[in-house]
Amino acid sequence: MTPDASAHVDVVASPQRVFDLVSDLRRLGACAEEYSGGKWLNAAGPRVGARFRGINKRGWRVWPTTSTVTDCSATRFAFEVKSLGMAVSRWQYDIEETADGCRVTESTWDRRPGWYVPITRLATGVANRAVTNQRNIEATLQRLKRTAESA
Repeated sequence: MTPDASAHVDVVASPQRVFDLVSDLRRLGACAEEYSGGKWLNAAGPRVGARFRGINKRGWRVWPTTSTVTDCSATRFAFEVKSLGMAVSRWQYDIEETADGCRVTESTWDRRPGWYVPITRLATGVANRAVTNQRNIEATLQRLKRTAESA
């Protein structure tokens, strides 16, 4: 299934460094456009099945989500997001080793039921989630690149 939004960036840093950044809730929050951080609920850190409470912000709007890690390996970190108990999205970071470091691809899939879309528009202030997520991913990847390469 094709993601609703996706982009990649080449990073002059090890794949492990990038994995450590995208799988650390606090550090990912510092790079992400809407996601501002989270807290592990049933685990001390990232692993398949681990759940976390995420906080998202856009302007004055703030909304929590609960996510479950579905992939946690050196080449992929991914999680399914729920809001009010409903599946709303999947986020995935693929990390591919390159000659100079790695290429990281961030992708997302919108999983919201159709009837829930107008409610989330009001809650988040986003009319077109695919367009906004594309912009957010591009901004997040540039911050991630700067952070990974600054070590």
